[in-house]
Amino acid sequence: MSGAFEAFESERLVALEAERAELEQKLGEGAASGDRAQFAELGRRLARIGEIIDVAHEARDAQADAEAAQDLLDASDGDDAAEASDMLEVATERAASLDERLKDLLLPQDPNDERDVIVEIQGAEGGEEANIWARDLFEMYRAYVAAQPGWSFELLGSQDSDMGGFTNVTFAARGPGVWRTLKHEGGPHRVQRVPVTESQGRVHTSSATVSVLPEAEEVDVEIDPNDLIVDTFRSSGPGGQSVNTTDSAVRVTHKPTGVVVSMQDEKSQLQNRAKAMRVLRSRLLQLQQEAHAAEVAAHKRDQVRGGGRSEKIRTYNFKESRVTDHRVGLTIYKLDRVLAGELDEIVEALASAEREQLLAAAVADGGA
Repeated sequence: MSGAFEAFESERLVALEAERAELEQKLGEGAASGDRAQFAELGRRLARIGEIIDVAHEARDAQADAEAAQDLLDASDGDDAAEASDMLEVATERAASLDERLKDLLLPQDPNDERDVIVEIQGAEGGEEANIWARDLFEMYRAYVAAQPGWSFELLGSQDSDMGGFTNVTFAARGPGVWRTLKHEGGPHRVQRVPVTESQGRVHTSSATVSVLPEAEEVDVEIDPNDLIVDTFRSSGPGGQSVNTTDSAVRVTHKPTGVVVSMQDEKSQLQNRAKAMRVLRSRLLQLQQEAHAAEVAAHKRDQVRGGGRSEKIRTYNFKESRVTDHRVGLTIYKLDRVLAGELDEIVEALASAEREQLLAAAVADGGA
């Protein structure tokens, strides 16, 4: 057997099949015990192992078909040889395709791969221009999400700025592969342009920060109601003016961590509180995952808090119509299309770079 399956020893496959049987038994016990968190985790692991085993068997069978077709070709001539050649080509292509799929499955899995995301955007350096830039980024992501098959977009909350921007805006995105696709967007995004606030026509540099959080389910994070401080207040618009006459806006503070989430877009206090709790759970899940990672290795610096805003991940230069992602050294000259939501080239470059970095580790430890 060649390719990824060659490194995927039969002993490893036997071990995964044994683990699958064990997980199936534990799932039955988990359903009986009513432990929803454990049930969900076991289900995710079982699905992943099952897919690896199925693809490994398919890859083995495809390689056997290719070898049989090669043997047939070696023993054939004339029309029989042409037919055998066609069979060999089909079998070889299928074996190669399954080999690549198995490689991907053997990569170390991101624990959030099956999760949806919550994205928070805030104006950072640059005053009001930074807030306007935050709105531009929001519109870029909204267009991108809308163009993805099976994805959906939900605005969770926003705070308008004086000149039509956002001091902060939060949205949720759902769909297959949404975390894998958007997780690399977290970090400072720098813009270089002549802002509407500039009367002299000079180019300014501003920035907005983007945080991409894995959306947590209630079973993922336990929150003691006694650990919360819930304040209500009247929703405010640009400049702080009140935009309604009831205390519908909600601010939730998690005392143990100091995490604060505010929501005011809904007219109902209950709806604003529900949205605030969704964001709070996701922030706490991220904190838990970071703490766990720090126990076993030096964790990557956080998307926003780990470094200064000068450590931008991407620059958008309006004069040159240029977008540069500094992590992979990618530069493209179609700024207008990127801001219209055409992010595929950037997303694919980041995903490819991550895959290359992980492949060596997968070969070393056998994956899964």
